[in-house]
Amino acid sequence: MSVPEHNNIQLRNEMKKNILAAALTLVVALPATAGGIFDNLTYYIRAGYAIGGTAPISMPAEIRKLYKYSVKPNITLALDAYKPLGGRWGLLAGFHYECKNMKTDANVKNYHMEMRQGGRTISGMFTGGVVTKVDEWMVTLPLQATCDLGKVRLKGGPYLSYVLSNSFSGYAYDGHIRMGDPTGNRVNIGSDDSSRGTYDFSDDLRHLQFGVDFGADWYFSQRWGAYADVAWGLTGIFNSDFKTIEQTLYPIYGTIGVTYRLK
Repeated sequence: MSVPEHNNIQLRNEMKKNILAAALTLVVALPATAGGIFDNLTYYIRAGYAIGGTAPISMPAEIRKLYKYSVKPNITLALDAYKPLGGRWGLLAGFHYECKNMKTDANVKNYHMEMRQGGRTISGMFTGGVVTKVDEWMVTLPLQATCDLGKVRLKGGPYLSYVLSNSFSGYAYDGHIRMGDPTGNRVNIGSDDSSRGTYDFSDDLRHLQFGVDFGADWYFSQRWGAYADVAWGLTGIFNSDFKTIEQTLYPIYGTIGVTYRLK
C-alpha cells in the first residue's frame, strides 16, 4: 500500500469517528440545552433485524434467474425521541446504527460488466453466473410524523444515512463475455479462481444515502413494544458518474424488532 493511500484510509477513519461522536453528542446534548420543541420528550431504544437487498426498482431482462439469496446479519441499534404535537399526532426522530448486507447468485445474459481475469481488465456484455456481495455499515437519522391509533403508532418520513464502511464485490463464472458489445470478441469465463472474473466496485459507492422510512410500532405493555419498518432508498448506492452497472441499484430493506421506553 502506498503512503498516500495509507494516509487517505487514516483520514477516512478519523472522519468516521468524528461524525459518529458528533451525532451522539447532538442526540444527547440538544434535549438538555434547548427548550420548546425539546420539552416533553419520550425516549426509546430499539433493536431490530433487517431483510432486503440492493436492487433495481424492476428486474431487468438481463437478469434471467436468481439462484440464491443469502440472508446475512443485518442489525439495527437505535435511540429515538418522540415529541407529542397534540391529539393523535407527533414527531419521531432518531439516531440509528445499522448494517445492510446481502449476497446473491444470479444468472444473467448480455449484462454489461467490467471484471479482472488473469491480471487483465475486460469489459463488455457477460452471459453466465454472477455472485455479488454487498456490505454497508451506516449511521441513519430518520425524521417521521406519527399517528397513534390505540396501542399502535403509525409513522413515516424521510431519512438520511452516512455510510461508514461499504463494499460491493463478487465474481462472474461459467460463462463468457463479449468484448465491447454482444457481437464483440468472445472471452470464456470459468469457475475456478484462475479462470473466473472478479470485480470490486467499492470505491464507486456513495457515502450519503437518502430515502423514506415507514412502518408501525405496537406497544403491548407500558414500556415494551414491537415494530416493523420498511426503508426505501431514493438514491442509488453508486456515485452518479459510475456507469459500469447500467441499472440504478437502491437499498430496500424491511426491519422487525423490539422497542423499550426509557422515559
